[in-house]
Amino acid sequence: MDNRKPALLVTTLGSFLIPFMGSSVNIALPSIGKEFAMDAVLLSWITTSYLMSAAIFLIPFGRIADIHGRKKTFLYGFLVYTGSSLFCALATSPLSLISFRVVNGIGASMTFSTGVAILTSIYPPGERGKVLGINVAAVYSGLSCGPFLGGFLTHTFGWRSIFLINIPLGLFIVLLTLWKLKGEWTEAKGEKFDVTGSILFSVTLVMIMYGFPKLTSIEGICFVLSGALGVFLFVKWEIRTASPIFDIDLFRRNKVFAFSNLAALINYSATFAVSFLMSLYLQMIKGLAPQEAGLILISQPIMQAVFSPLAGRMSDRIEPRIVASIGMALTALGLFLLTFLDQQTTVYFIIGSLILLGLGFALFSSPNTNAVMSSVEKKSYGLASGTLGTMRGIGMMFSMGMVMLIFTVYIGRTQMTPSSYPFFMKSVKTAFMIFTALCLAGIFASLSRGRMRKEGQPQYCSARLLVEKRKRLCTYNG
Repeated sequence: MDNRKPALLVTTLGSFLIPFMGSSVNIALPSIGKEFAMDAVLLSWITTSYLMSAAIFLIPFGRIADIHGRKKTFLYGFLVYTGSSLFCALATSPLSLISFRVVNGIGASMTFSTGVAILTSIYPPGERGKVLGINVAAVYSGLSCGPFLGGFLTHTFGWRSIFLINIPLGLFIVLLTLWKLKGEWTEAKGEKFDVTGSILFSVTLVMIMYGFPKLTSIEGICFVLSGALGVFLFVKWEIRTASPIFDIDLFRRNKVFAFSNLAALINYSATFAVSFLMSLYLQMIKGLAPQEAGLILISQPIMQAVFSPLAGRMSDRIEPRIVASIGMALTALGLFLLTFLDQQTTVYFIIGSLILLGLGFALFSSPNTNAVMSSVEKKSYGLASGTLGTMRGIGMMFSMGMVMLIFTVYIGRTQMTPSSYPFFMKSVKTAFMIFTALCLAGIFASLSRGRMRKEGQPQYCSARLLVEKRKRLCTYNG
């Protein structure tokens, strides 16, 4: 039977649910902080702990999926994600909630490292932009519904209901996958899994992310320096090992793959913390209820959901680097506008800035994903999807890490009260200025990937063929 529609259905639902909870949790953070009397930095760890575990496990699970089965990994990921959501709802302390969010992230990494890879395995190159655009639109639809429904659930039933609603939805996706999605994809079957590289990668990320918000102290500097050493050791190991978990050659020999992933890293570093900061700003500075704040925040992901499929289709016909670079430029402009936020800023200005951000991100994300997935061989789809997801996850982590560092400098480890609001606003302005500068740098990274196809050709060469292009062995399908 044709697996295309079932694969698109289950991966699209999965791509909707996980971002839905992520954006819902952001809108609920002030309520969670009140219940557990958490300071600004500790409150940030509710989001950061999830992102850290997701980023750590994306590449390992992408490789495991290539070897042992993408459908199987996707399925087990949703079981882990659904079960941990229940425990998050039952959390009785900040430590228990943060711990279960770590498990949440592990489940999310198993699904995100495989969903895009399954779609890329099934759909031919000429249709990938379209289906990846639909997949990205599902992500943004989840982000769109999260602030509004999350605000409603938090206001009506309390923040725990956000985690409880994931349970029936997660189980539905599991049953649908078992029922509708047939077959398995294991293009790297029989190859070895790089355990040493996985451990080095995980320890390195933890050290950097734990130390980054503490850079104002000796402890933080030591952790970050240890993480930098870990990066060096990891790269050395991956170059030498026969079956690397992270194919360094893809970055050294495949310019499209390398710069597309770099652009993704920069873009997410500059944009992810926007919803976190705006949720706190709207509820604390503007005095809005969670549901009202959610209605304003929904403007950004709605634009992303509407325009992502269009951007994906455009990238099947126009050079993805052009579309993505225009998107990065619009994102930079939206971030720059948010540097002018203060207590008197009108709701119309906020919504306009978020709409511009949403449009920019839609034009960037789908074409960039299309470029990454179309630049590698079929057996590496899981690895490429996991690598792109890791760039996204690391970018999100650094985005939150920068906010946590700025909070540490301006606010310190004190609970958010009206007396600390002026320092909070300084933090917000500083963060958006840094994010704007990052996005401006990202435009050059996006443009630097170079041309990805000959004139009039809608398809891409594989990673191996890109290496052989100089020998005139690369062929294109008309």
